[in-house]
Amino acid sequence: MIARRPLTYSLLALAAMTLLSGPVAAQTPPLVFTAIPDQDETRLTERFSAYAKYFEAKLGVPVKYLPVKSYPAAVTAFTNNQVQFAWFGGFTGVQAVRAVPASQTLAQGAEDAAFTSVMIANTATQLKPSTELPKAIEGLTFTFGARASTSGRVFPEHFLRQAFPGKTPEQIFSRVGFSGDHSRTLQLVQSGAFQVGVMDSIVWKSEIKAGNVDPKQVSVIWESPPFPDYHWVARGDLDKVYGAGFTQKVQDTILGISDPALLAIFARSKFIPAKNEDYKVIEDVATLVGLFNQ
Repeated sequence: MIARRPLTYSLLALAAMTLLSGPVAAQTPPLVFTAIPDQDETRLTERFSAYAKYFEAKLGVPVKYLPVKSYPAAVTAFTNNQVQFAWFGGFTGVQAVRAVPASQTLAQGAEDAAFTSVMIANTATQLKPSTELPKAIEGLTFTFGARASTSGRVFPEHFLRQAFPGKTPEQIFSRVGFSGDHSRTLQLVQSGAFQVGVMDSIVWKSEIKAGNVDPKQVSVIWESPPFPDYHWVARGDLDKVYGAGFTQKVQDTILGISDPALLAIFARSKFIPAKNEDYKVIEDVATLVGLFNQ
């Protein structure tokens, strides 16, 4: 005959099992972020690992950085909840906000409110600096950056269409390319693979500082009018997953970054508050250029 355990024993055992398993079941999931790959991926992974440590210390939850291979991949990771917040360019941020309901723009660099692109040319073209977009670029070979880059494609294409009414880039230039990122644009124009290209003005300055620009081979021939660009964006369900007020905590953590070494990763002086409405002009320009249909 099998002896039956007292009911009180069974209840105590069940309670003990519940206590042991409870914390595991209720464990906070890691907070994952990414950034558009506007420069060399290895360099970005090294830099953003420092940001993961900073965020983890300030937010009190495990934080991981997820590298991505392309601008669209950053938006896809955000849309699919593989990442919960991200450092986007202007256009990719607009795409992310459109894709995920209630997503919020949290902050931008102080320099991002009035960002610029620079048009660079191989010195063999003999093109000179100009305050107006130079018409002499017509018929040359030209490379944008990534297809979804705000400063490497969206606004430059807008300005090109303004300068050459009724013409697409393919009608303006003899050949049009997409380098994939700003550093690669510099390499292609400096080597002569393309005669002219356009890139992020901050990356241009960073590349000069890093000693990667040969002034005998490449120079700036035009700087664009200002436009809003890079920004931090958070998914709309952060508070639901991590607790009430967590989105505000993430924003405060970003705005509180004061370590010169961390700011230098972005080549920014500080981060300032931003909101979705600040990027409406990018949505308007992207619509005019037809980028949402591509």
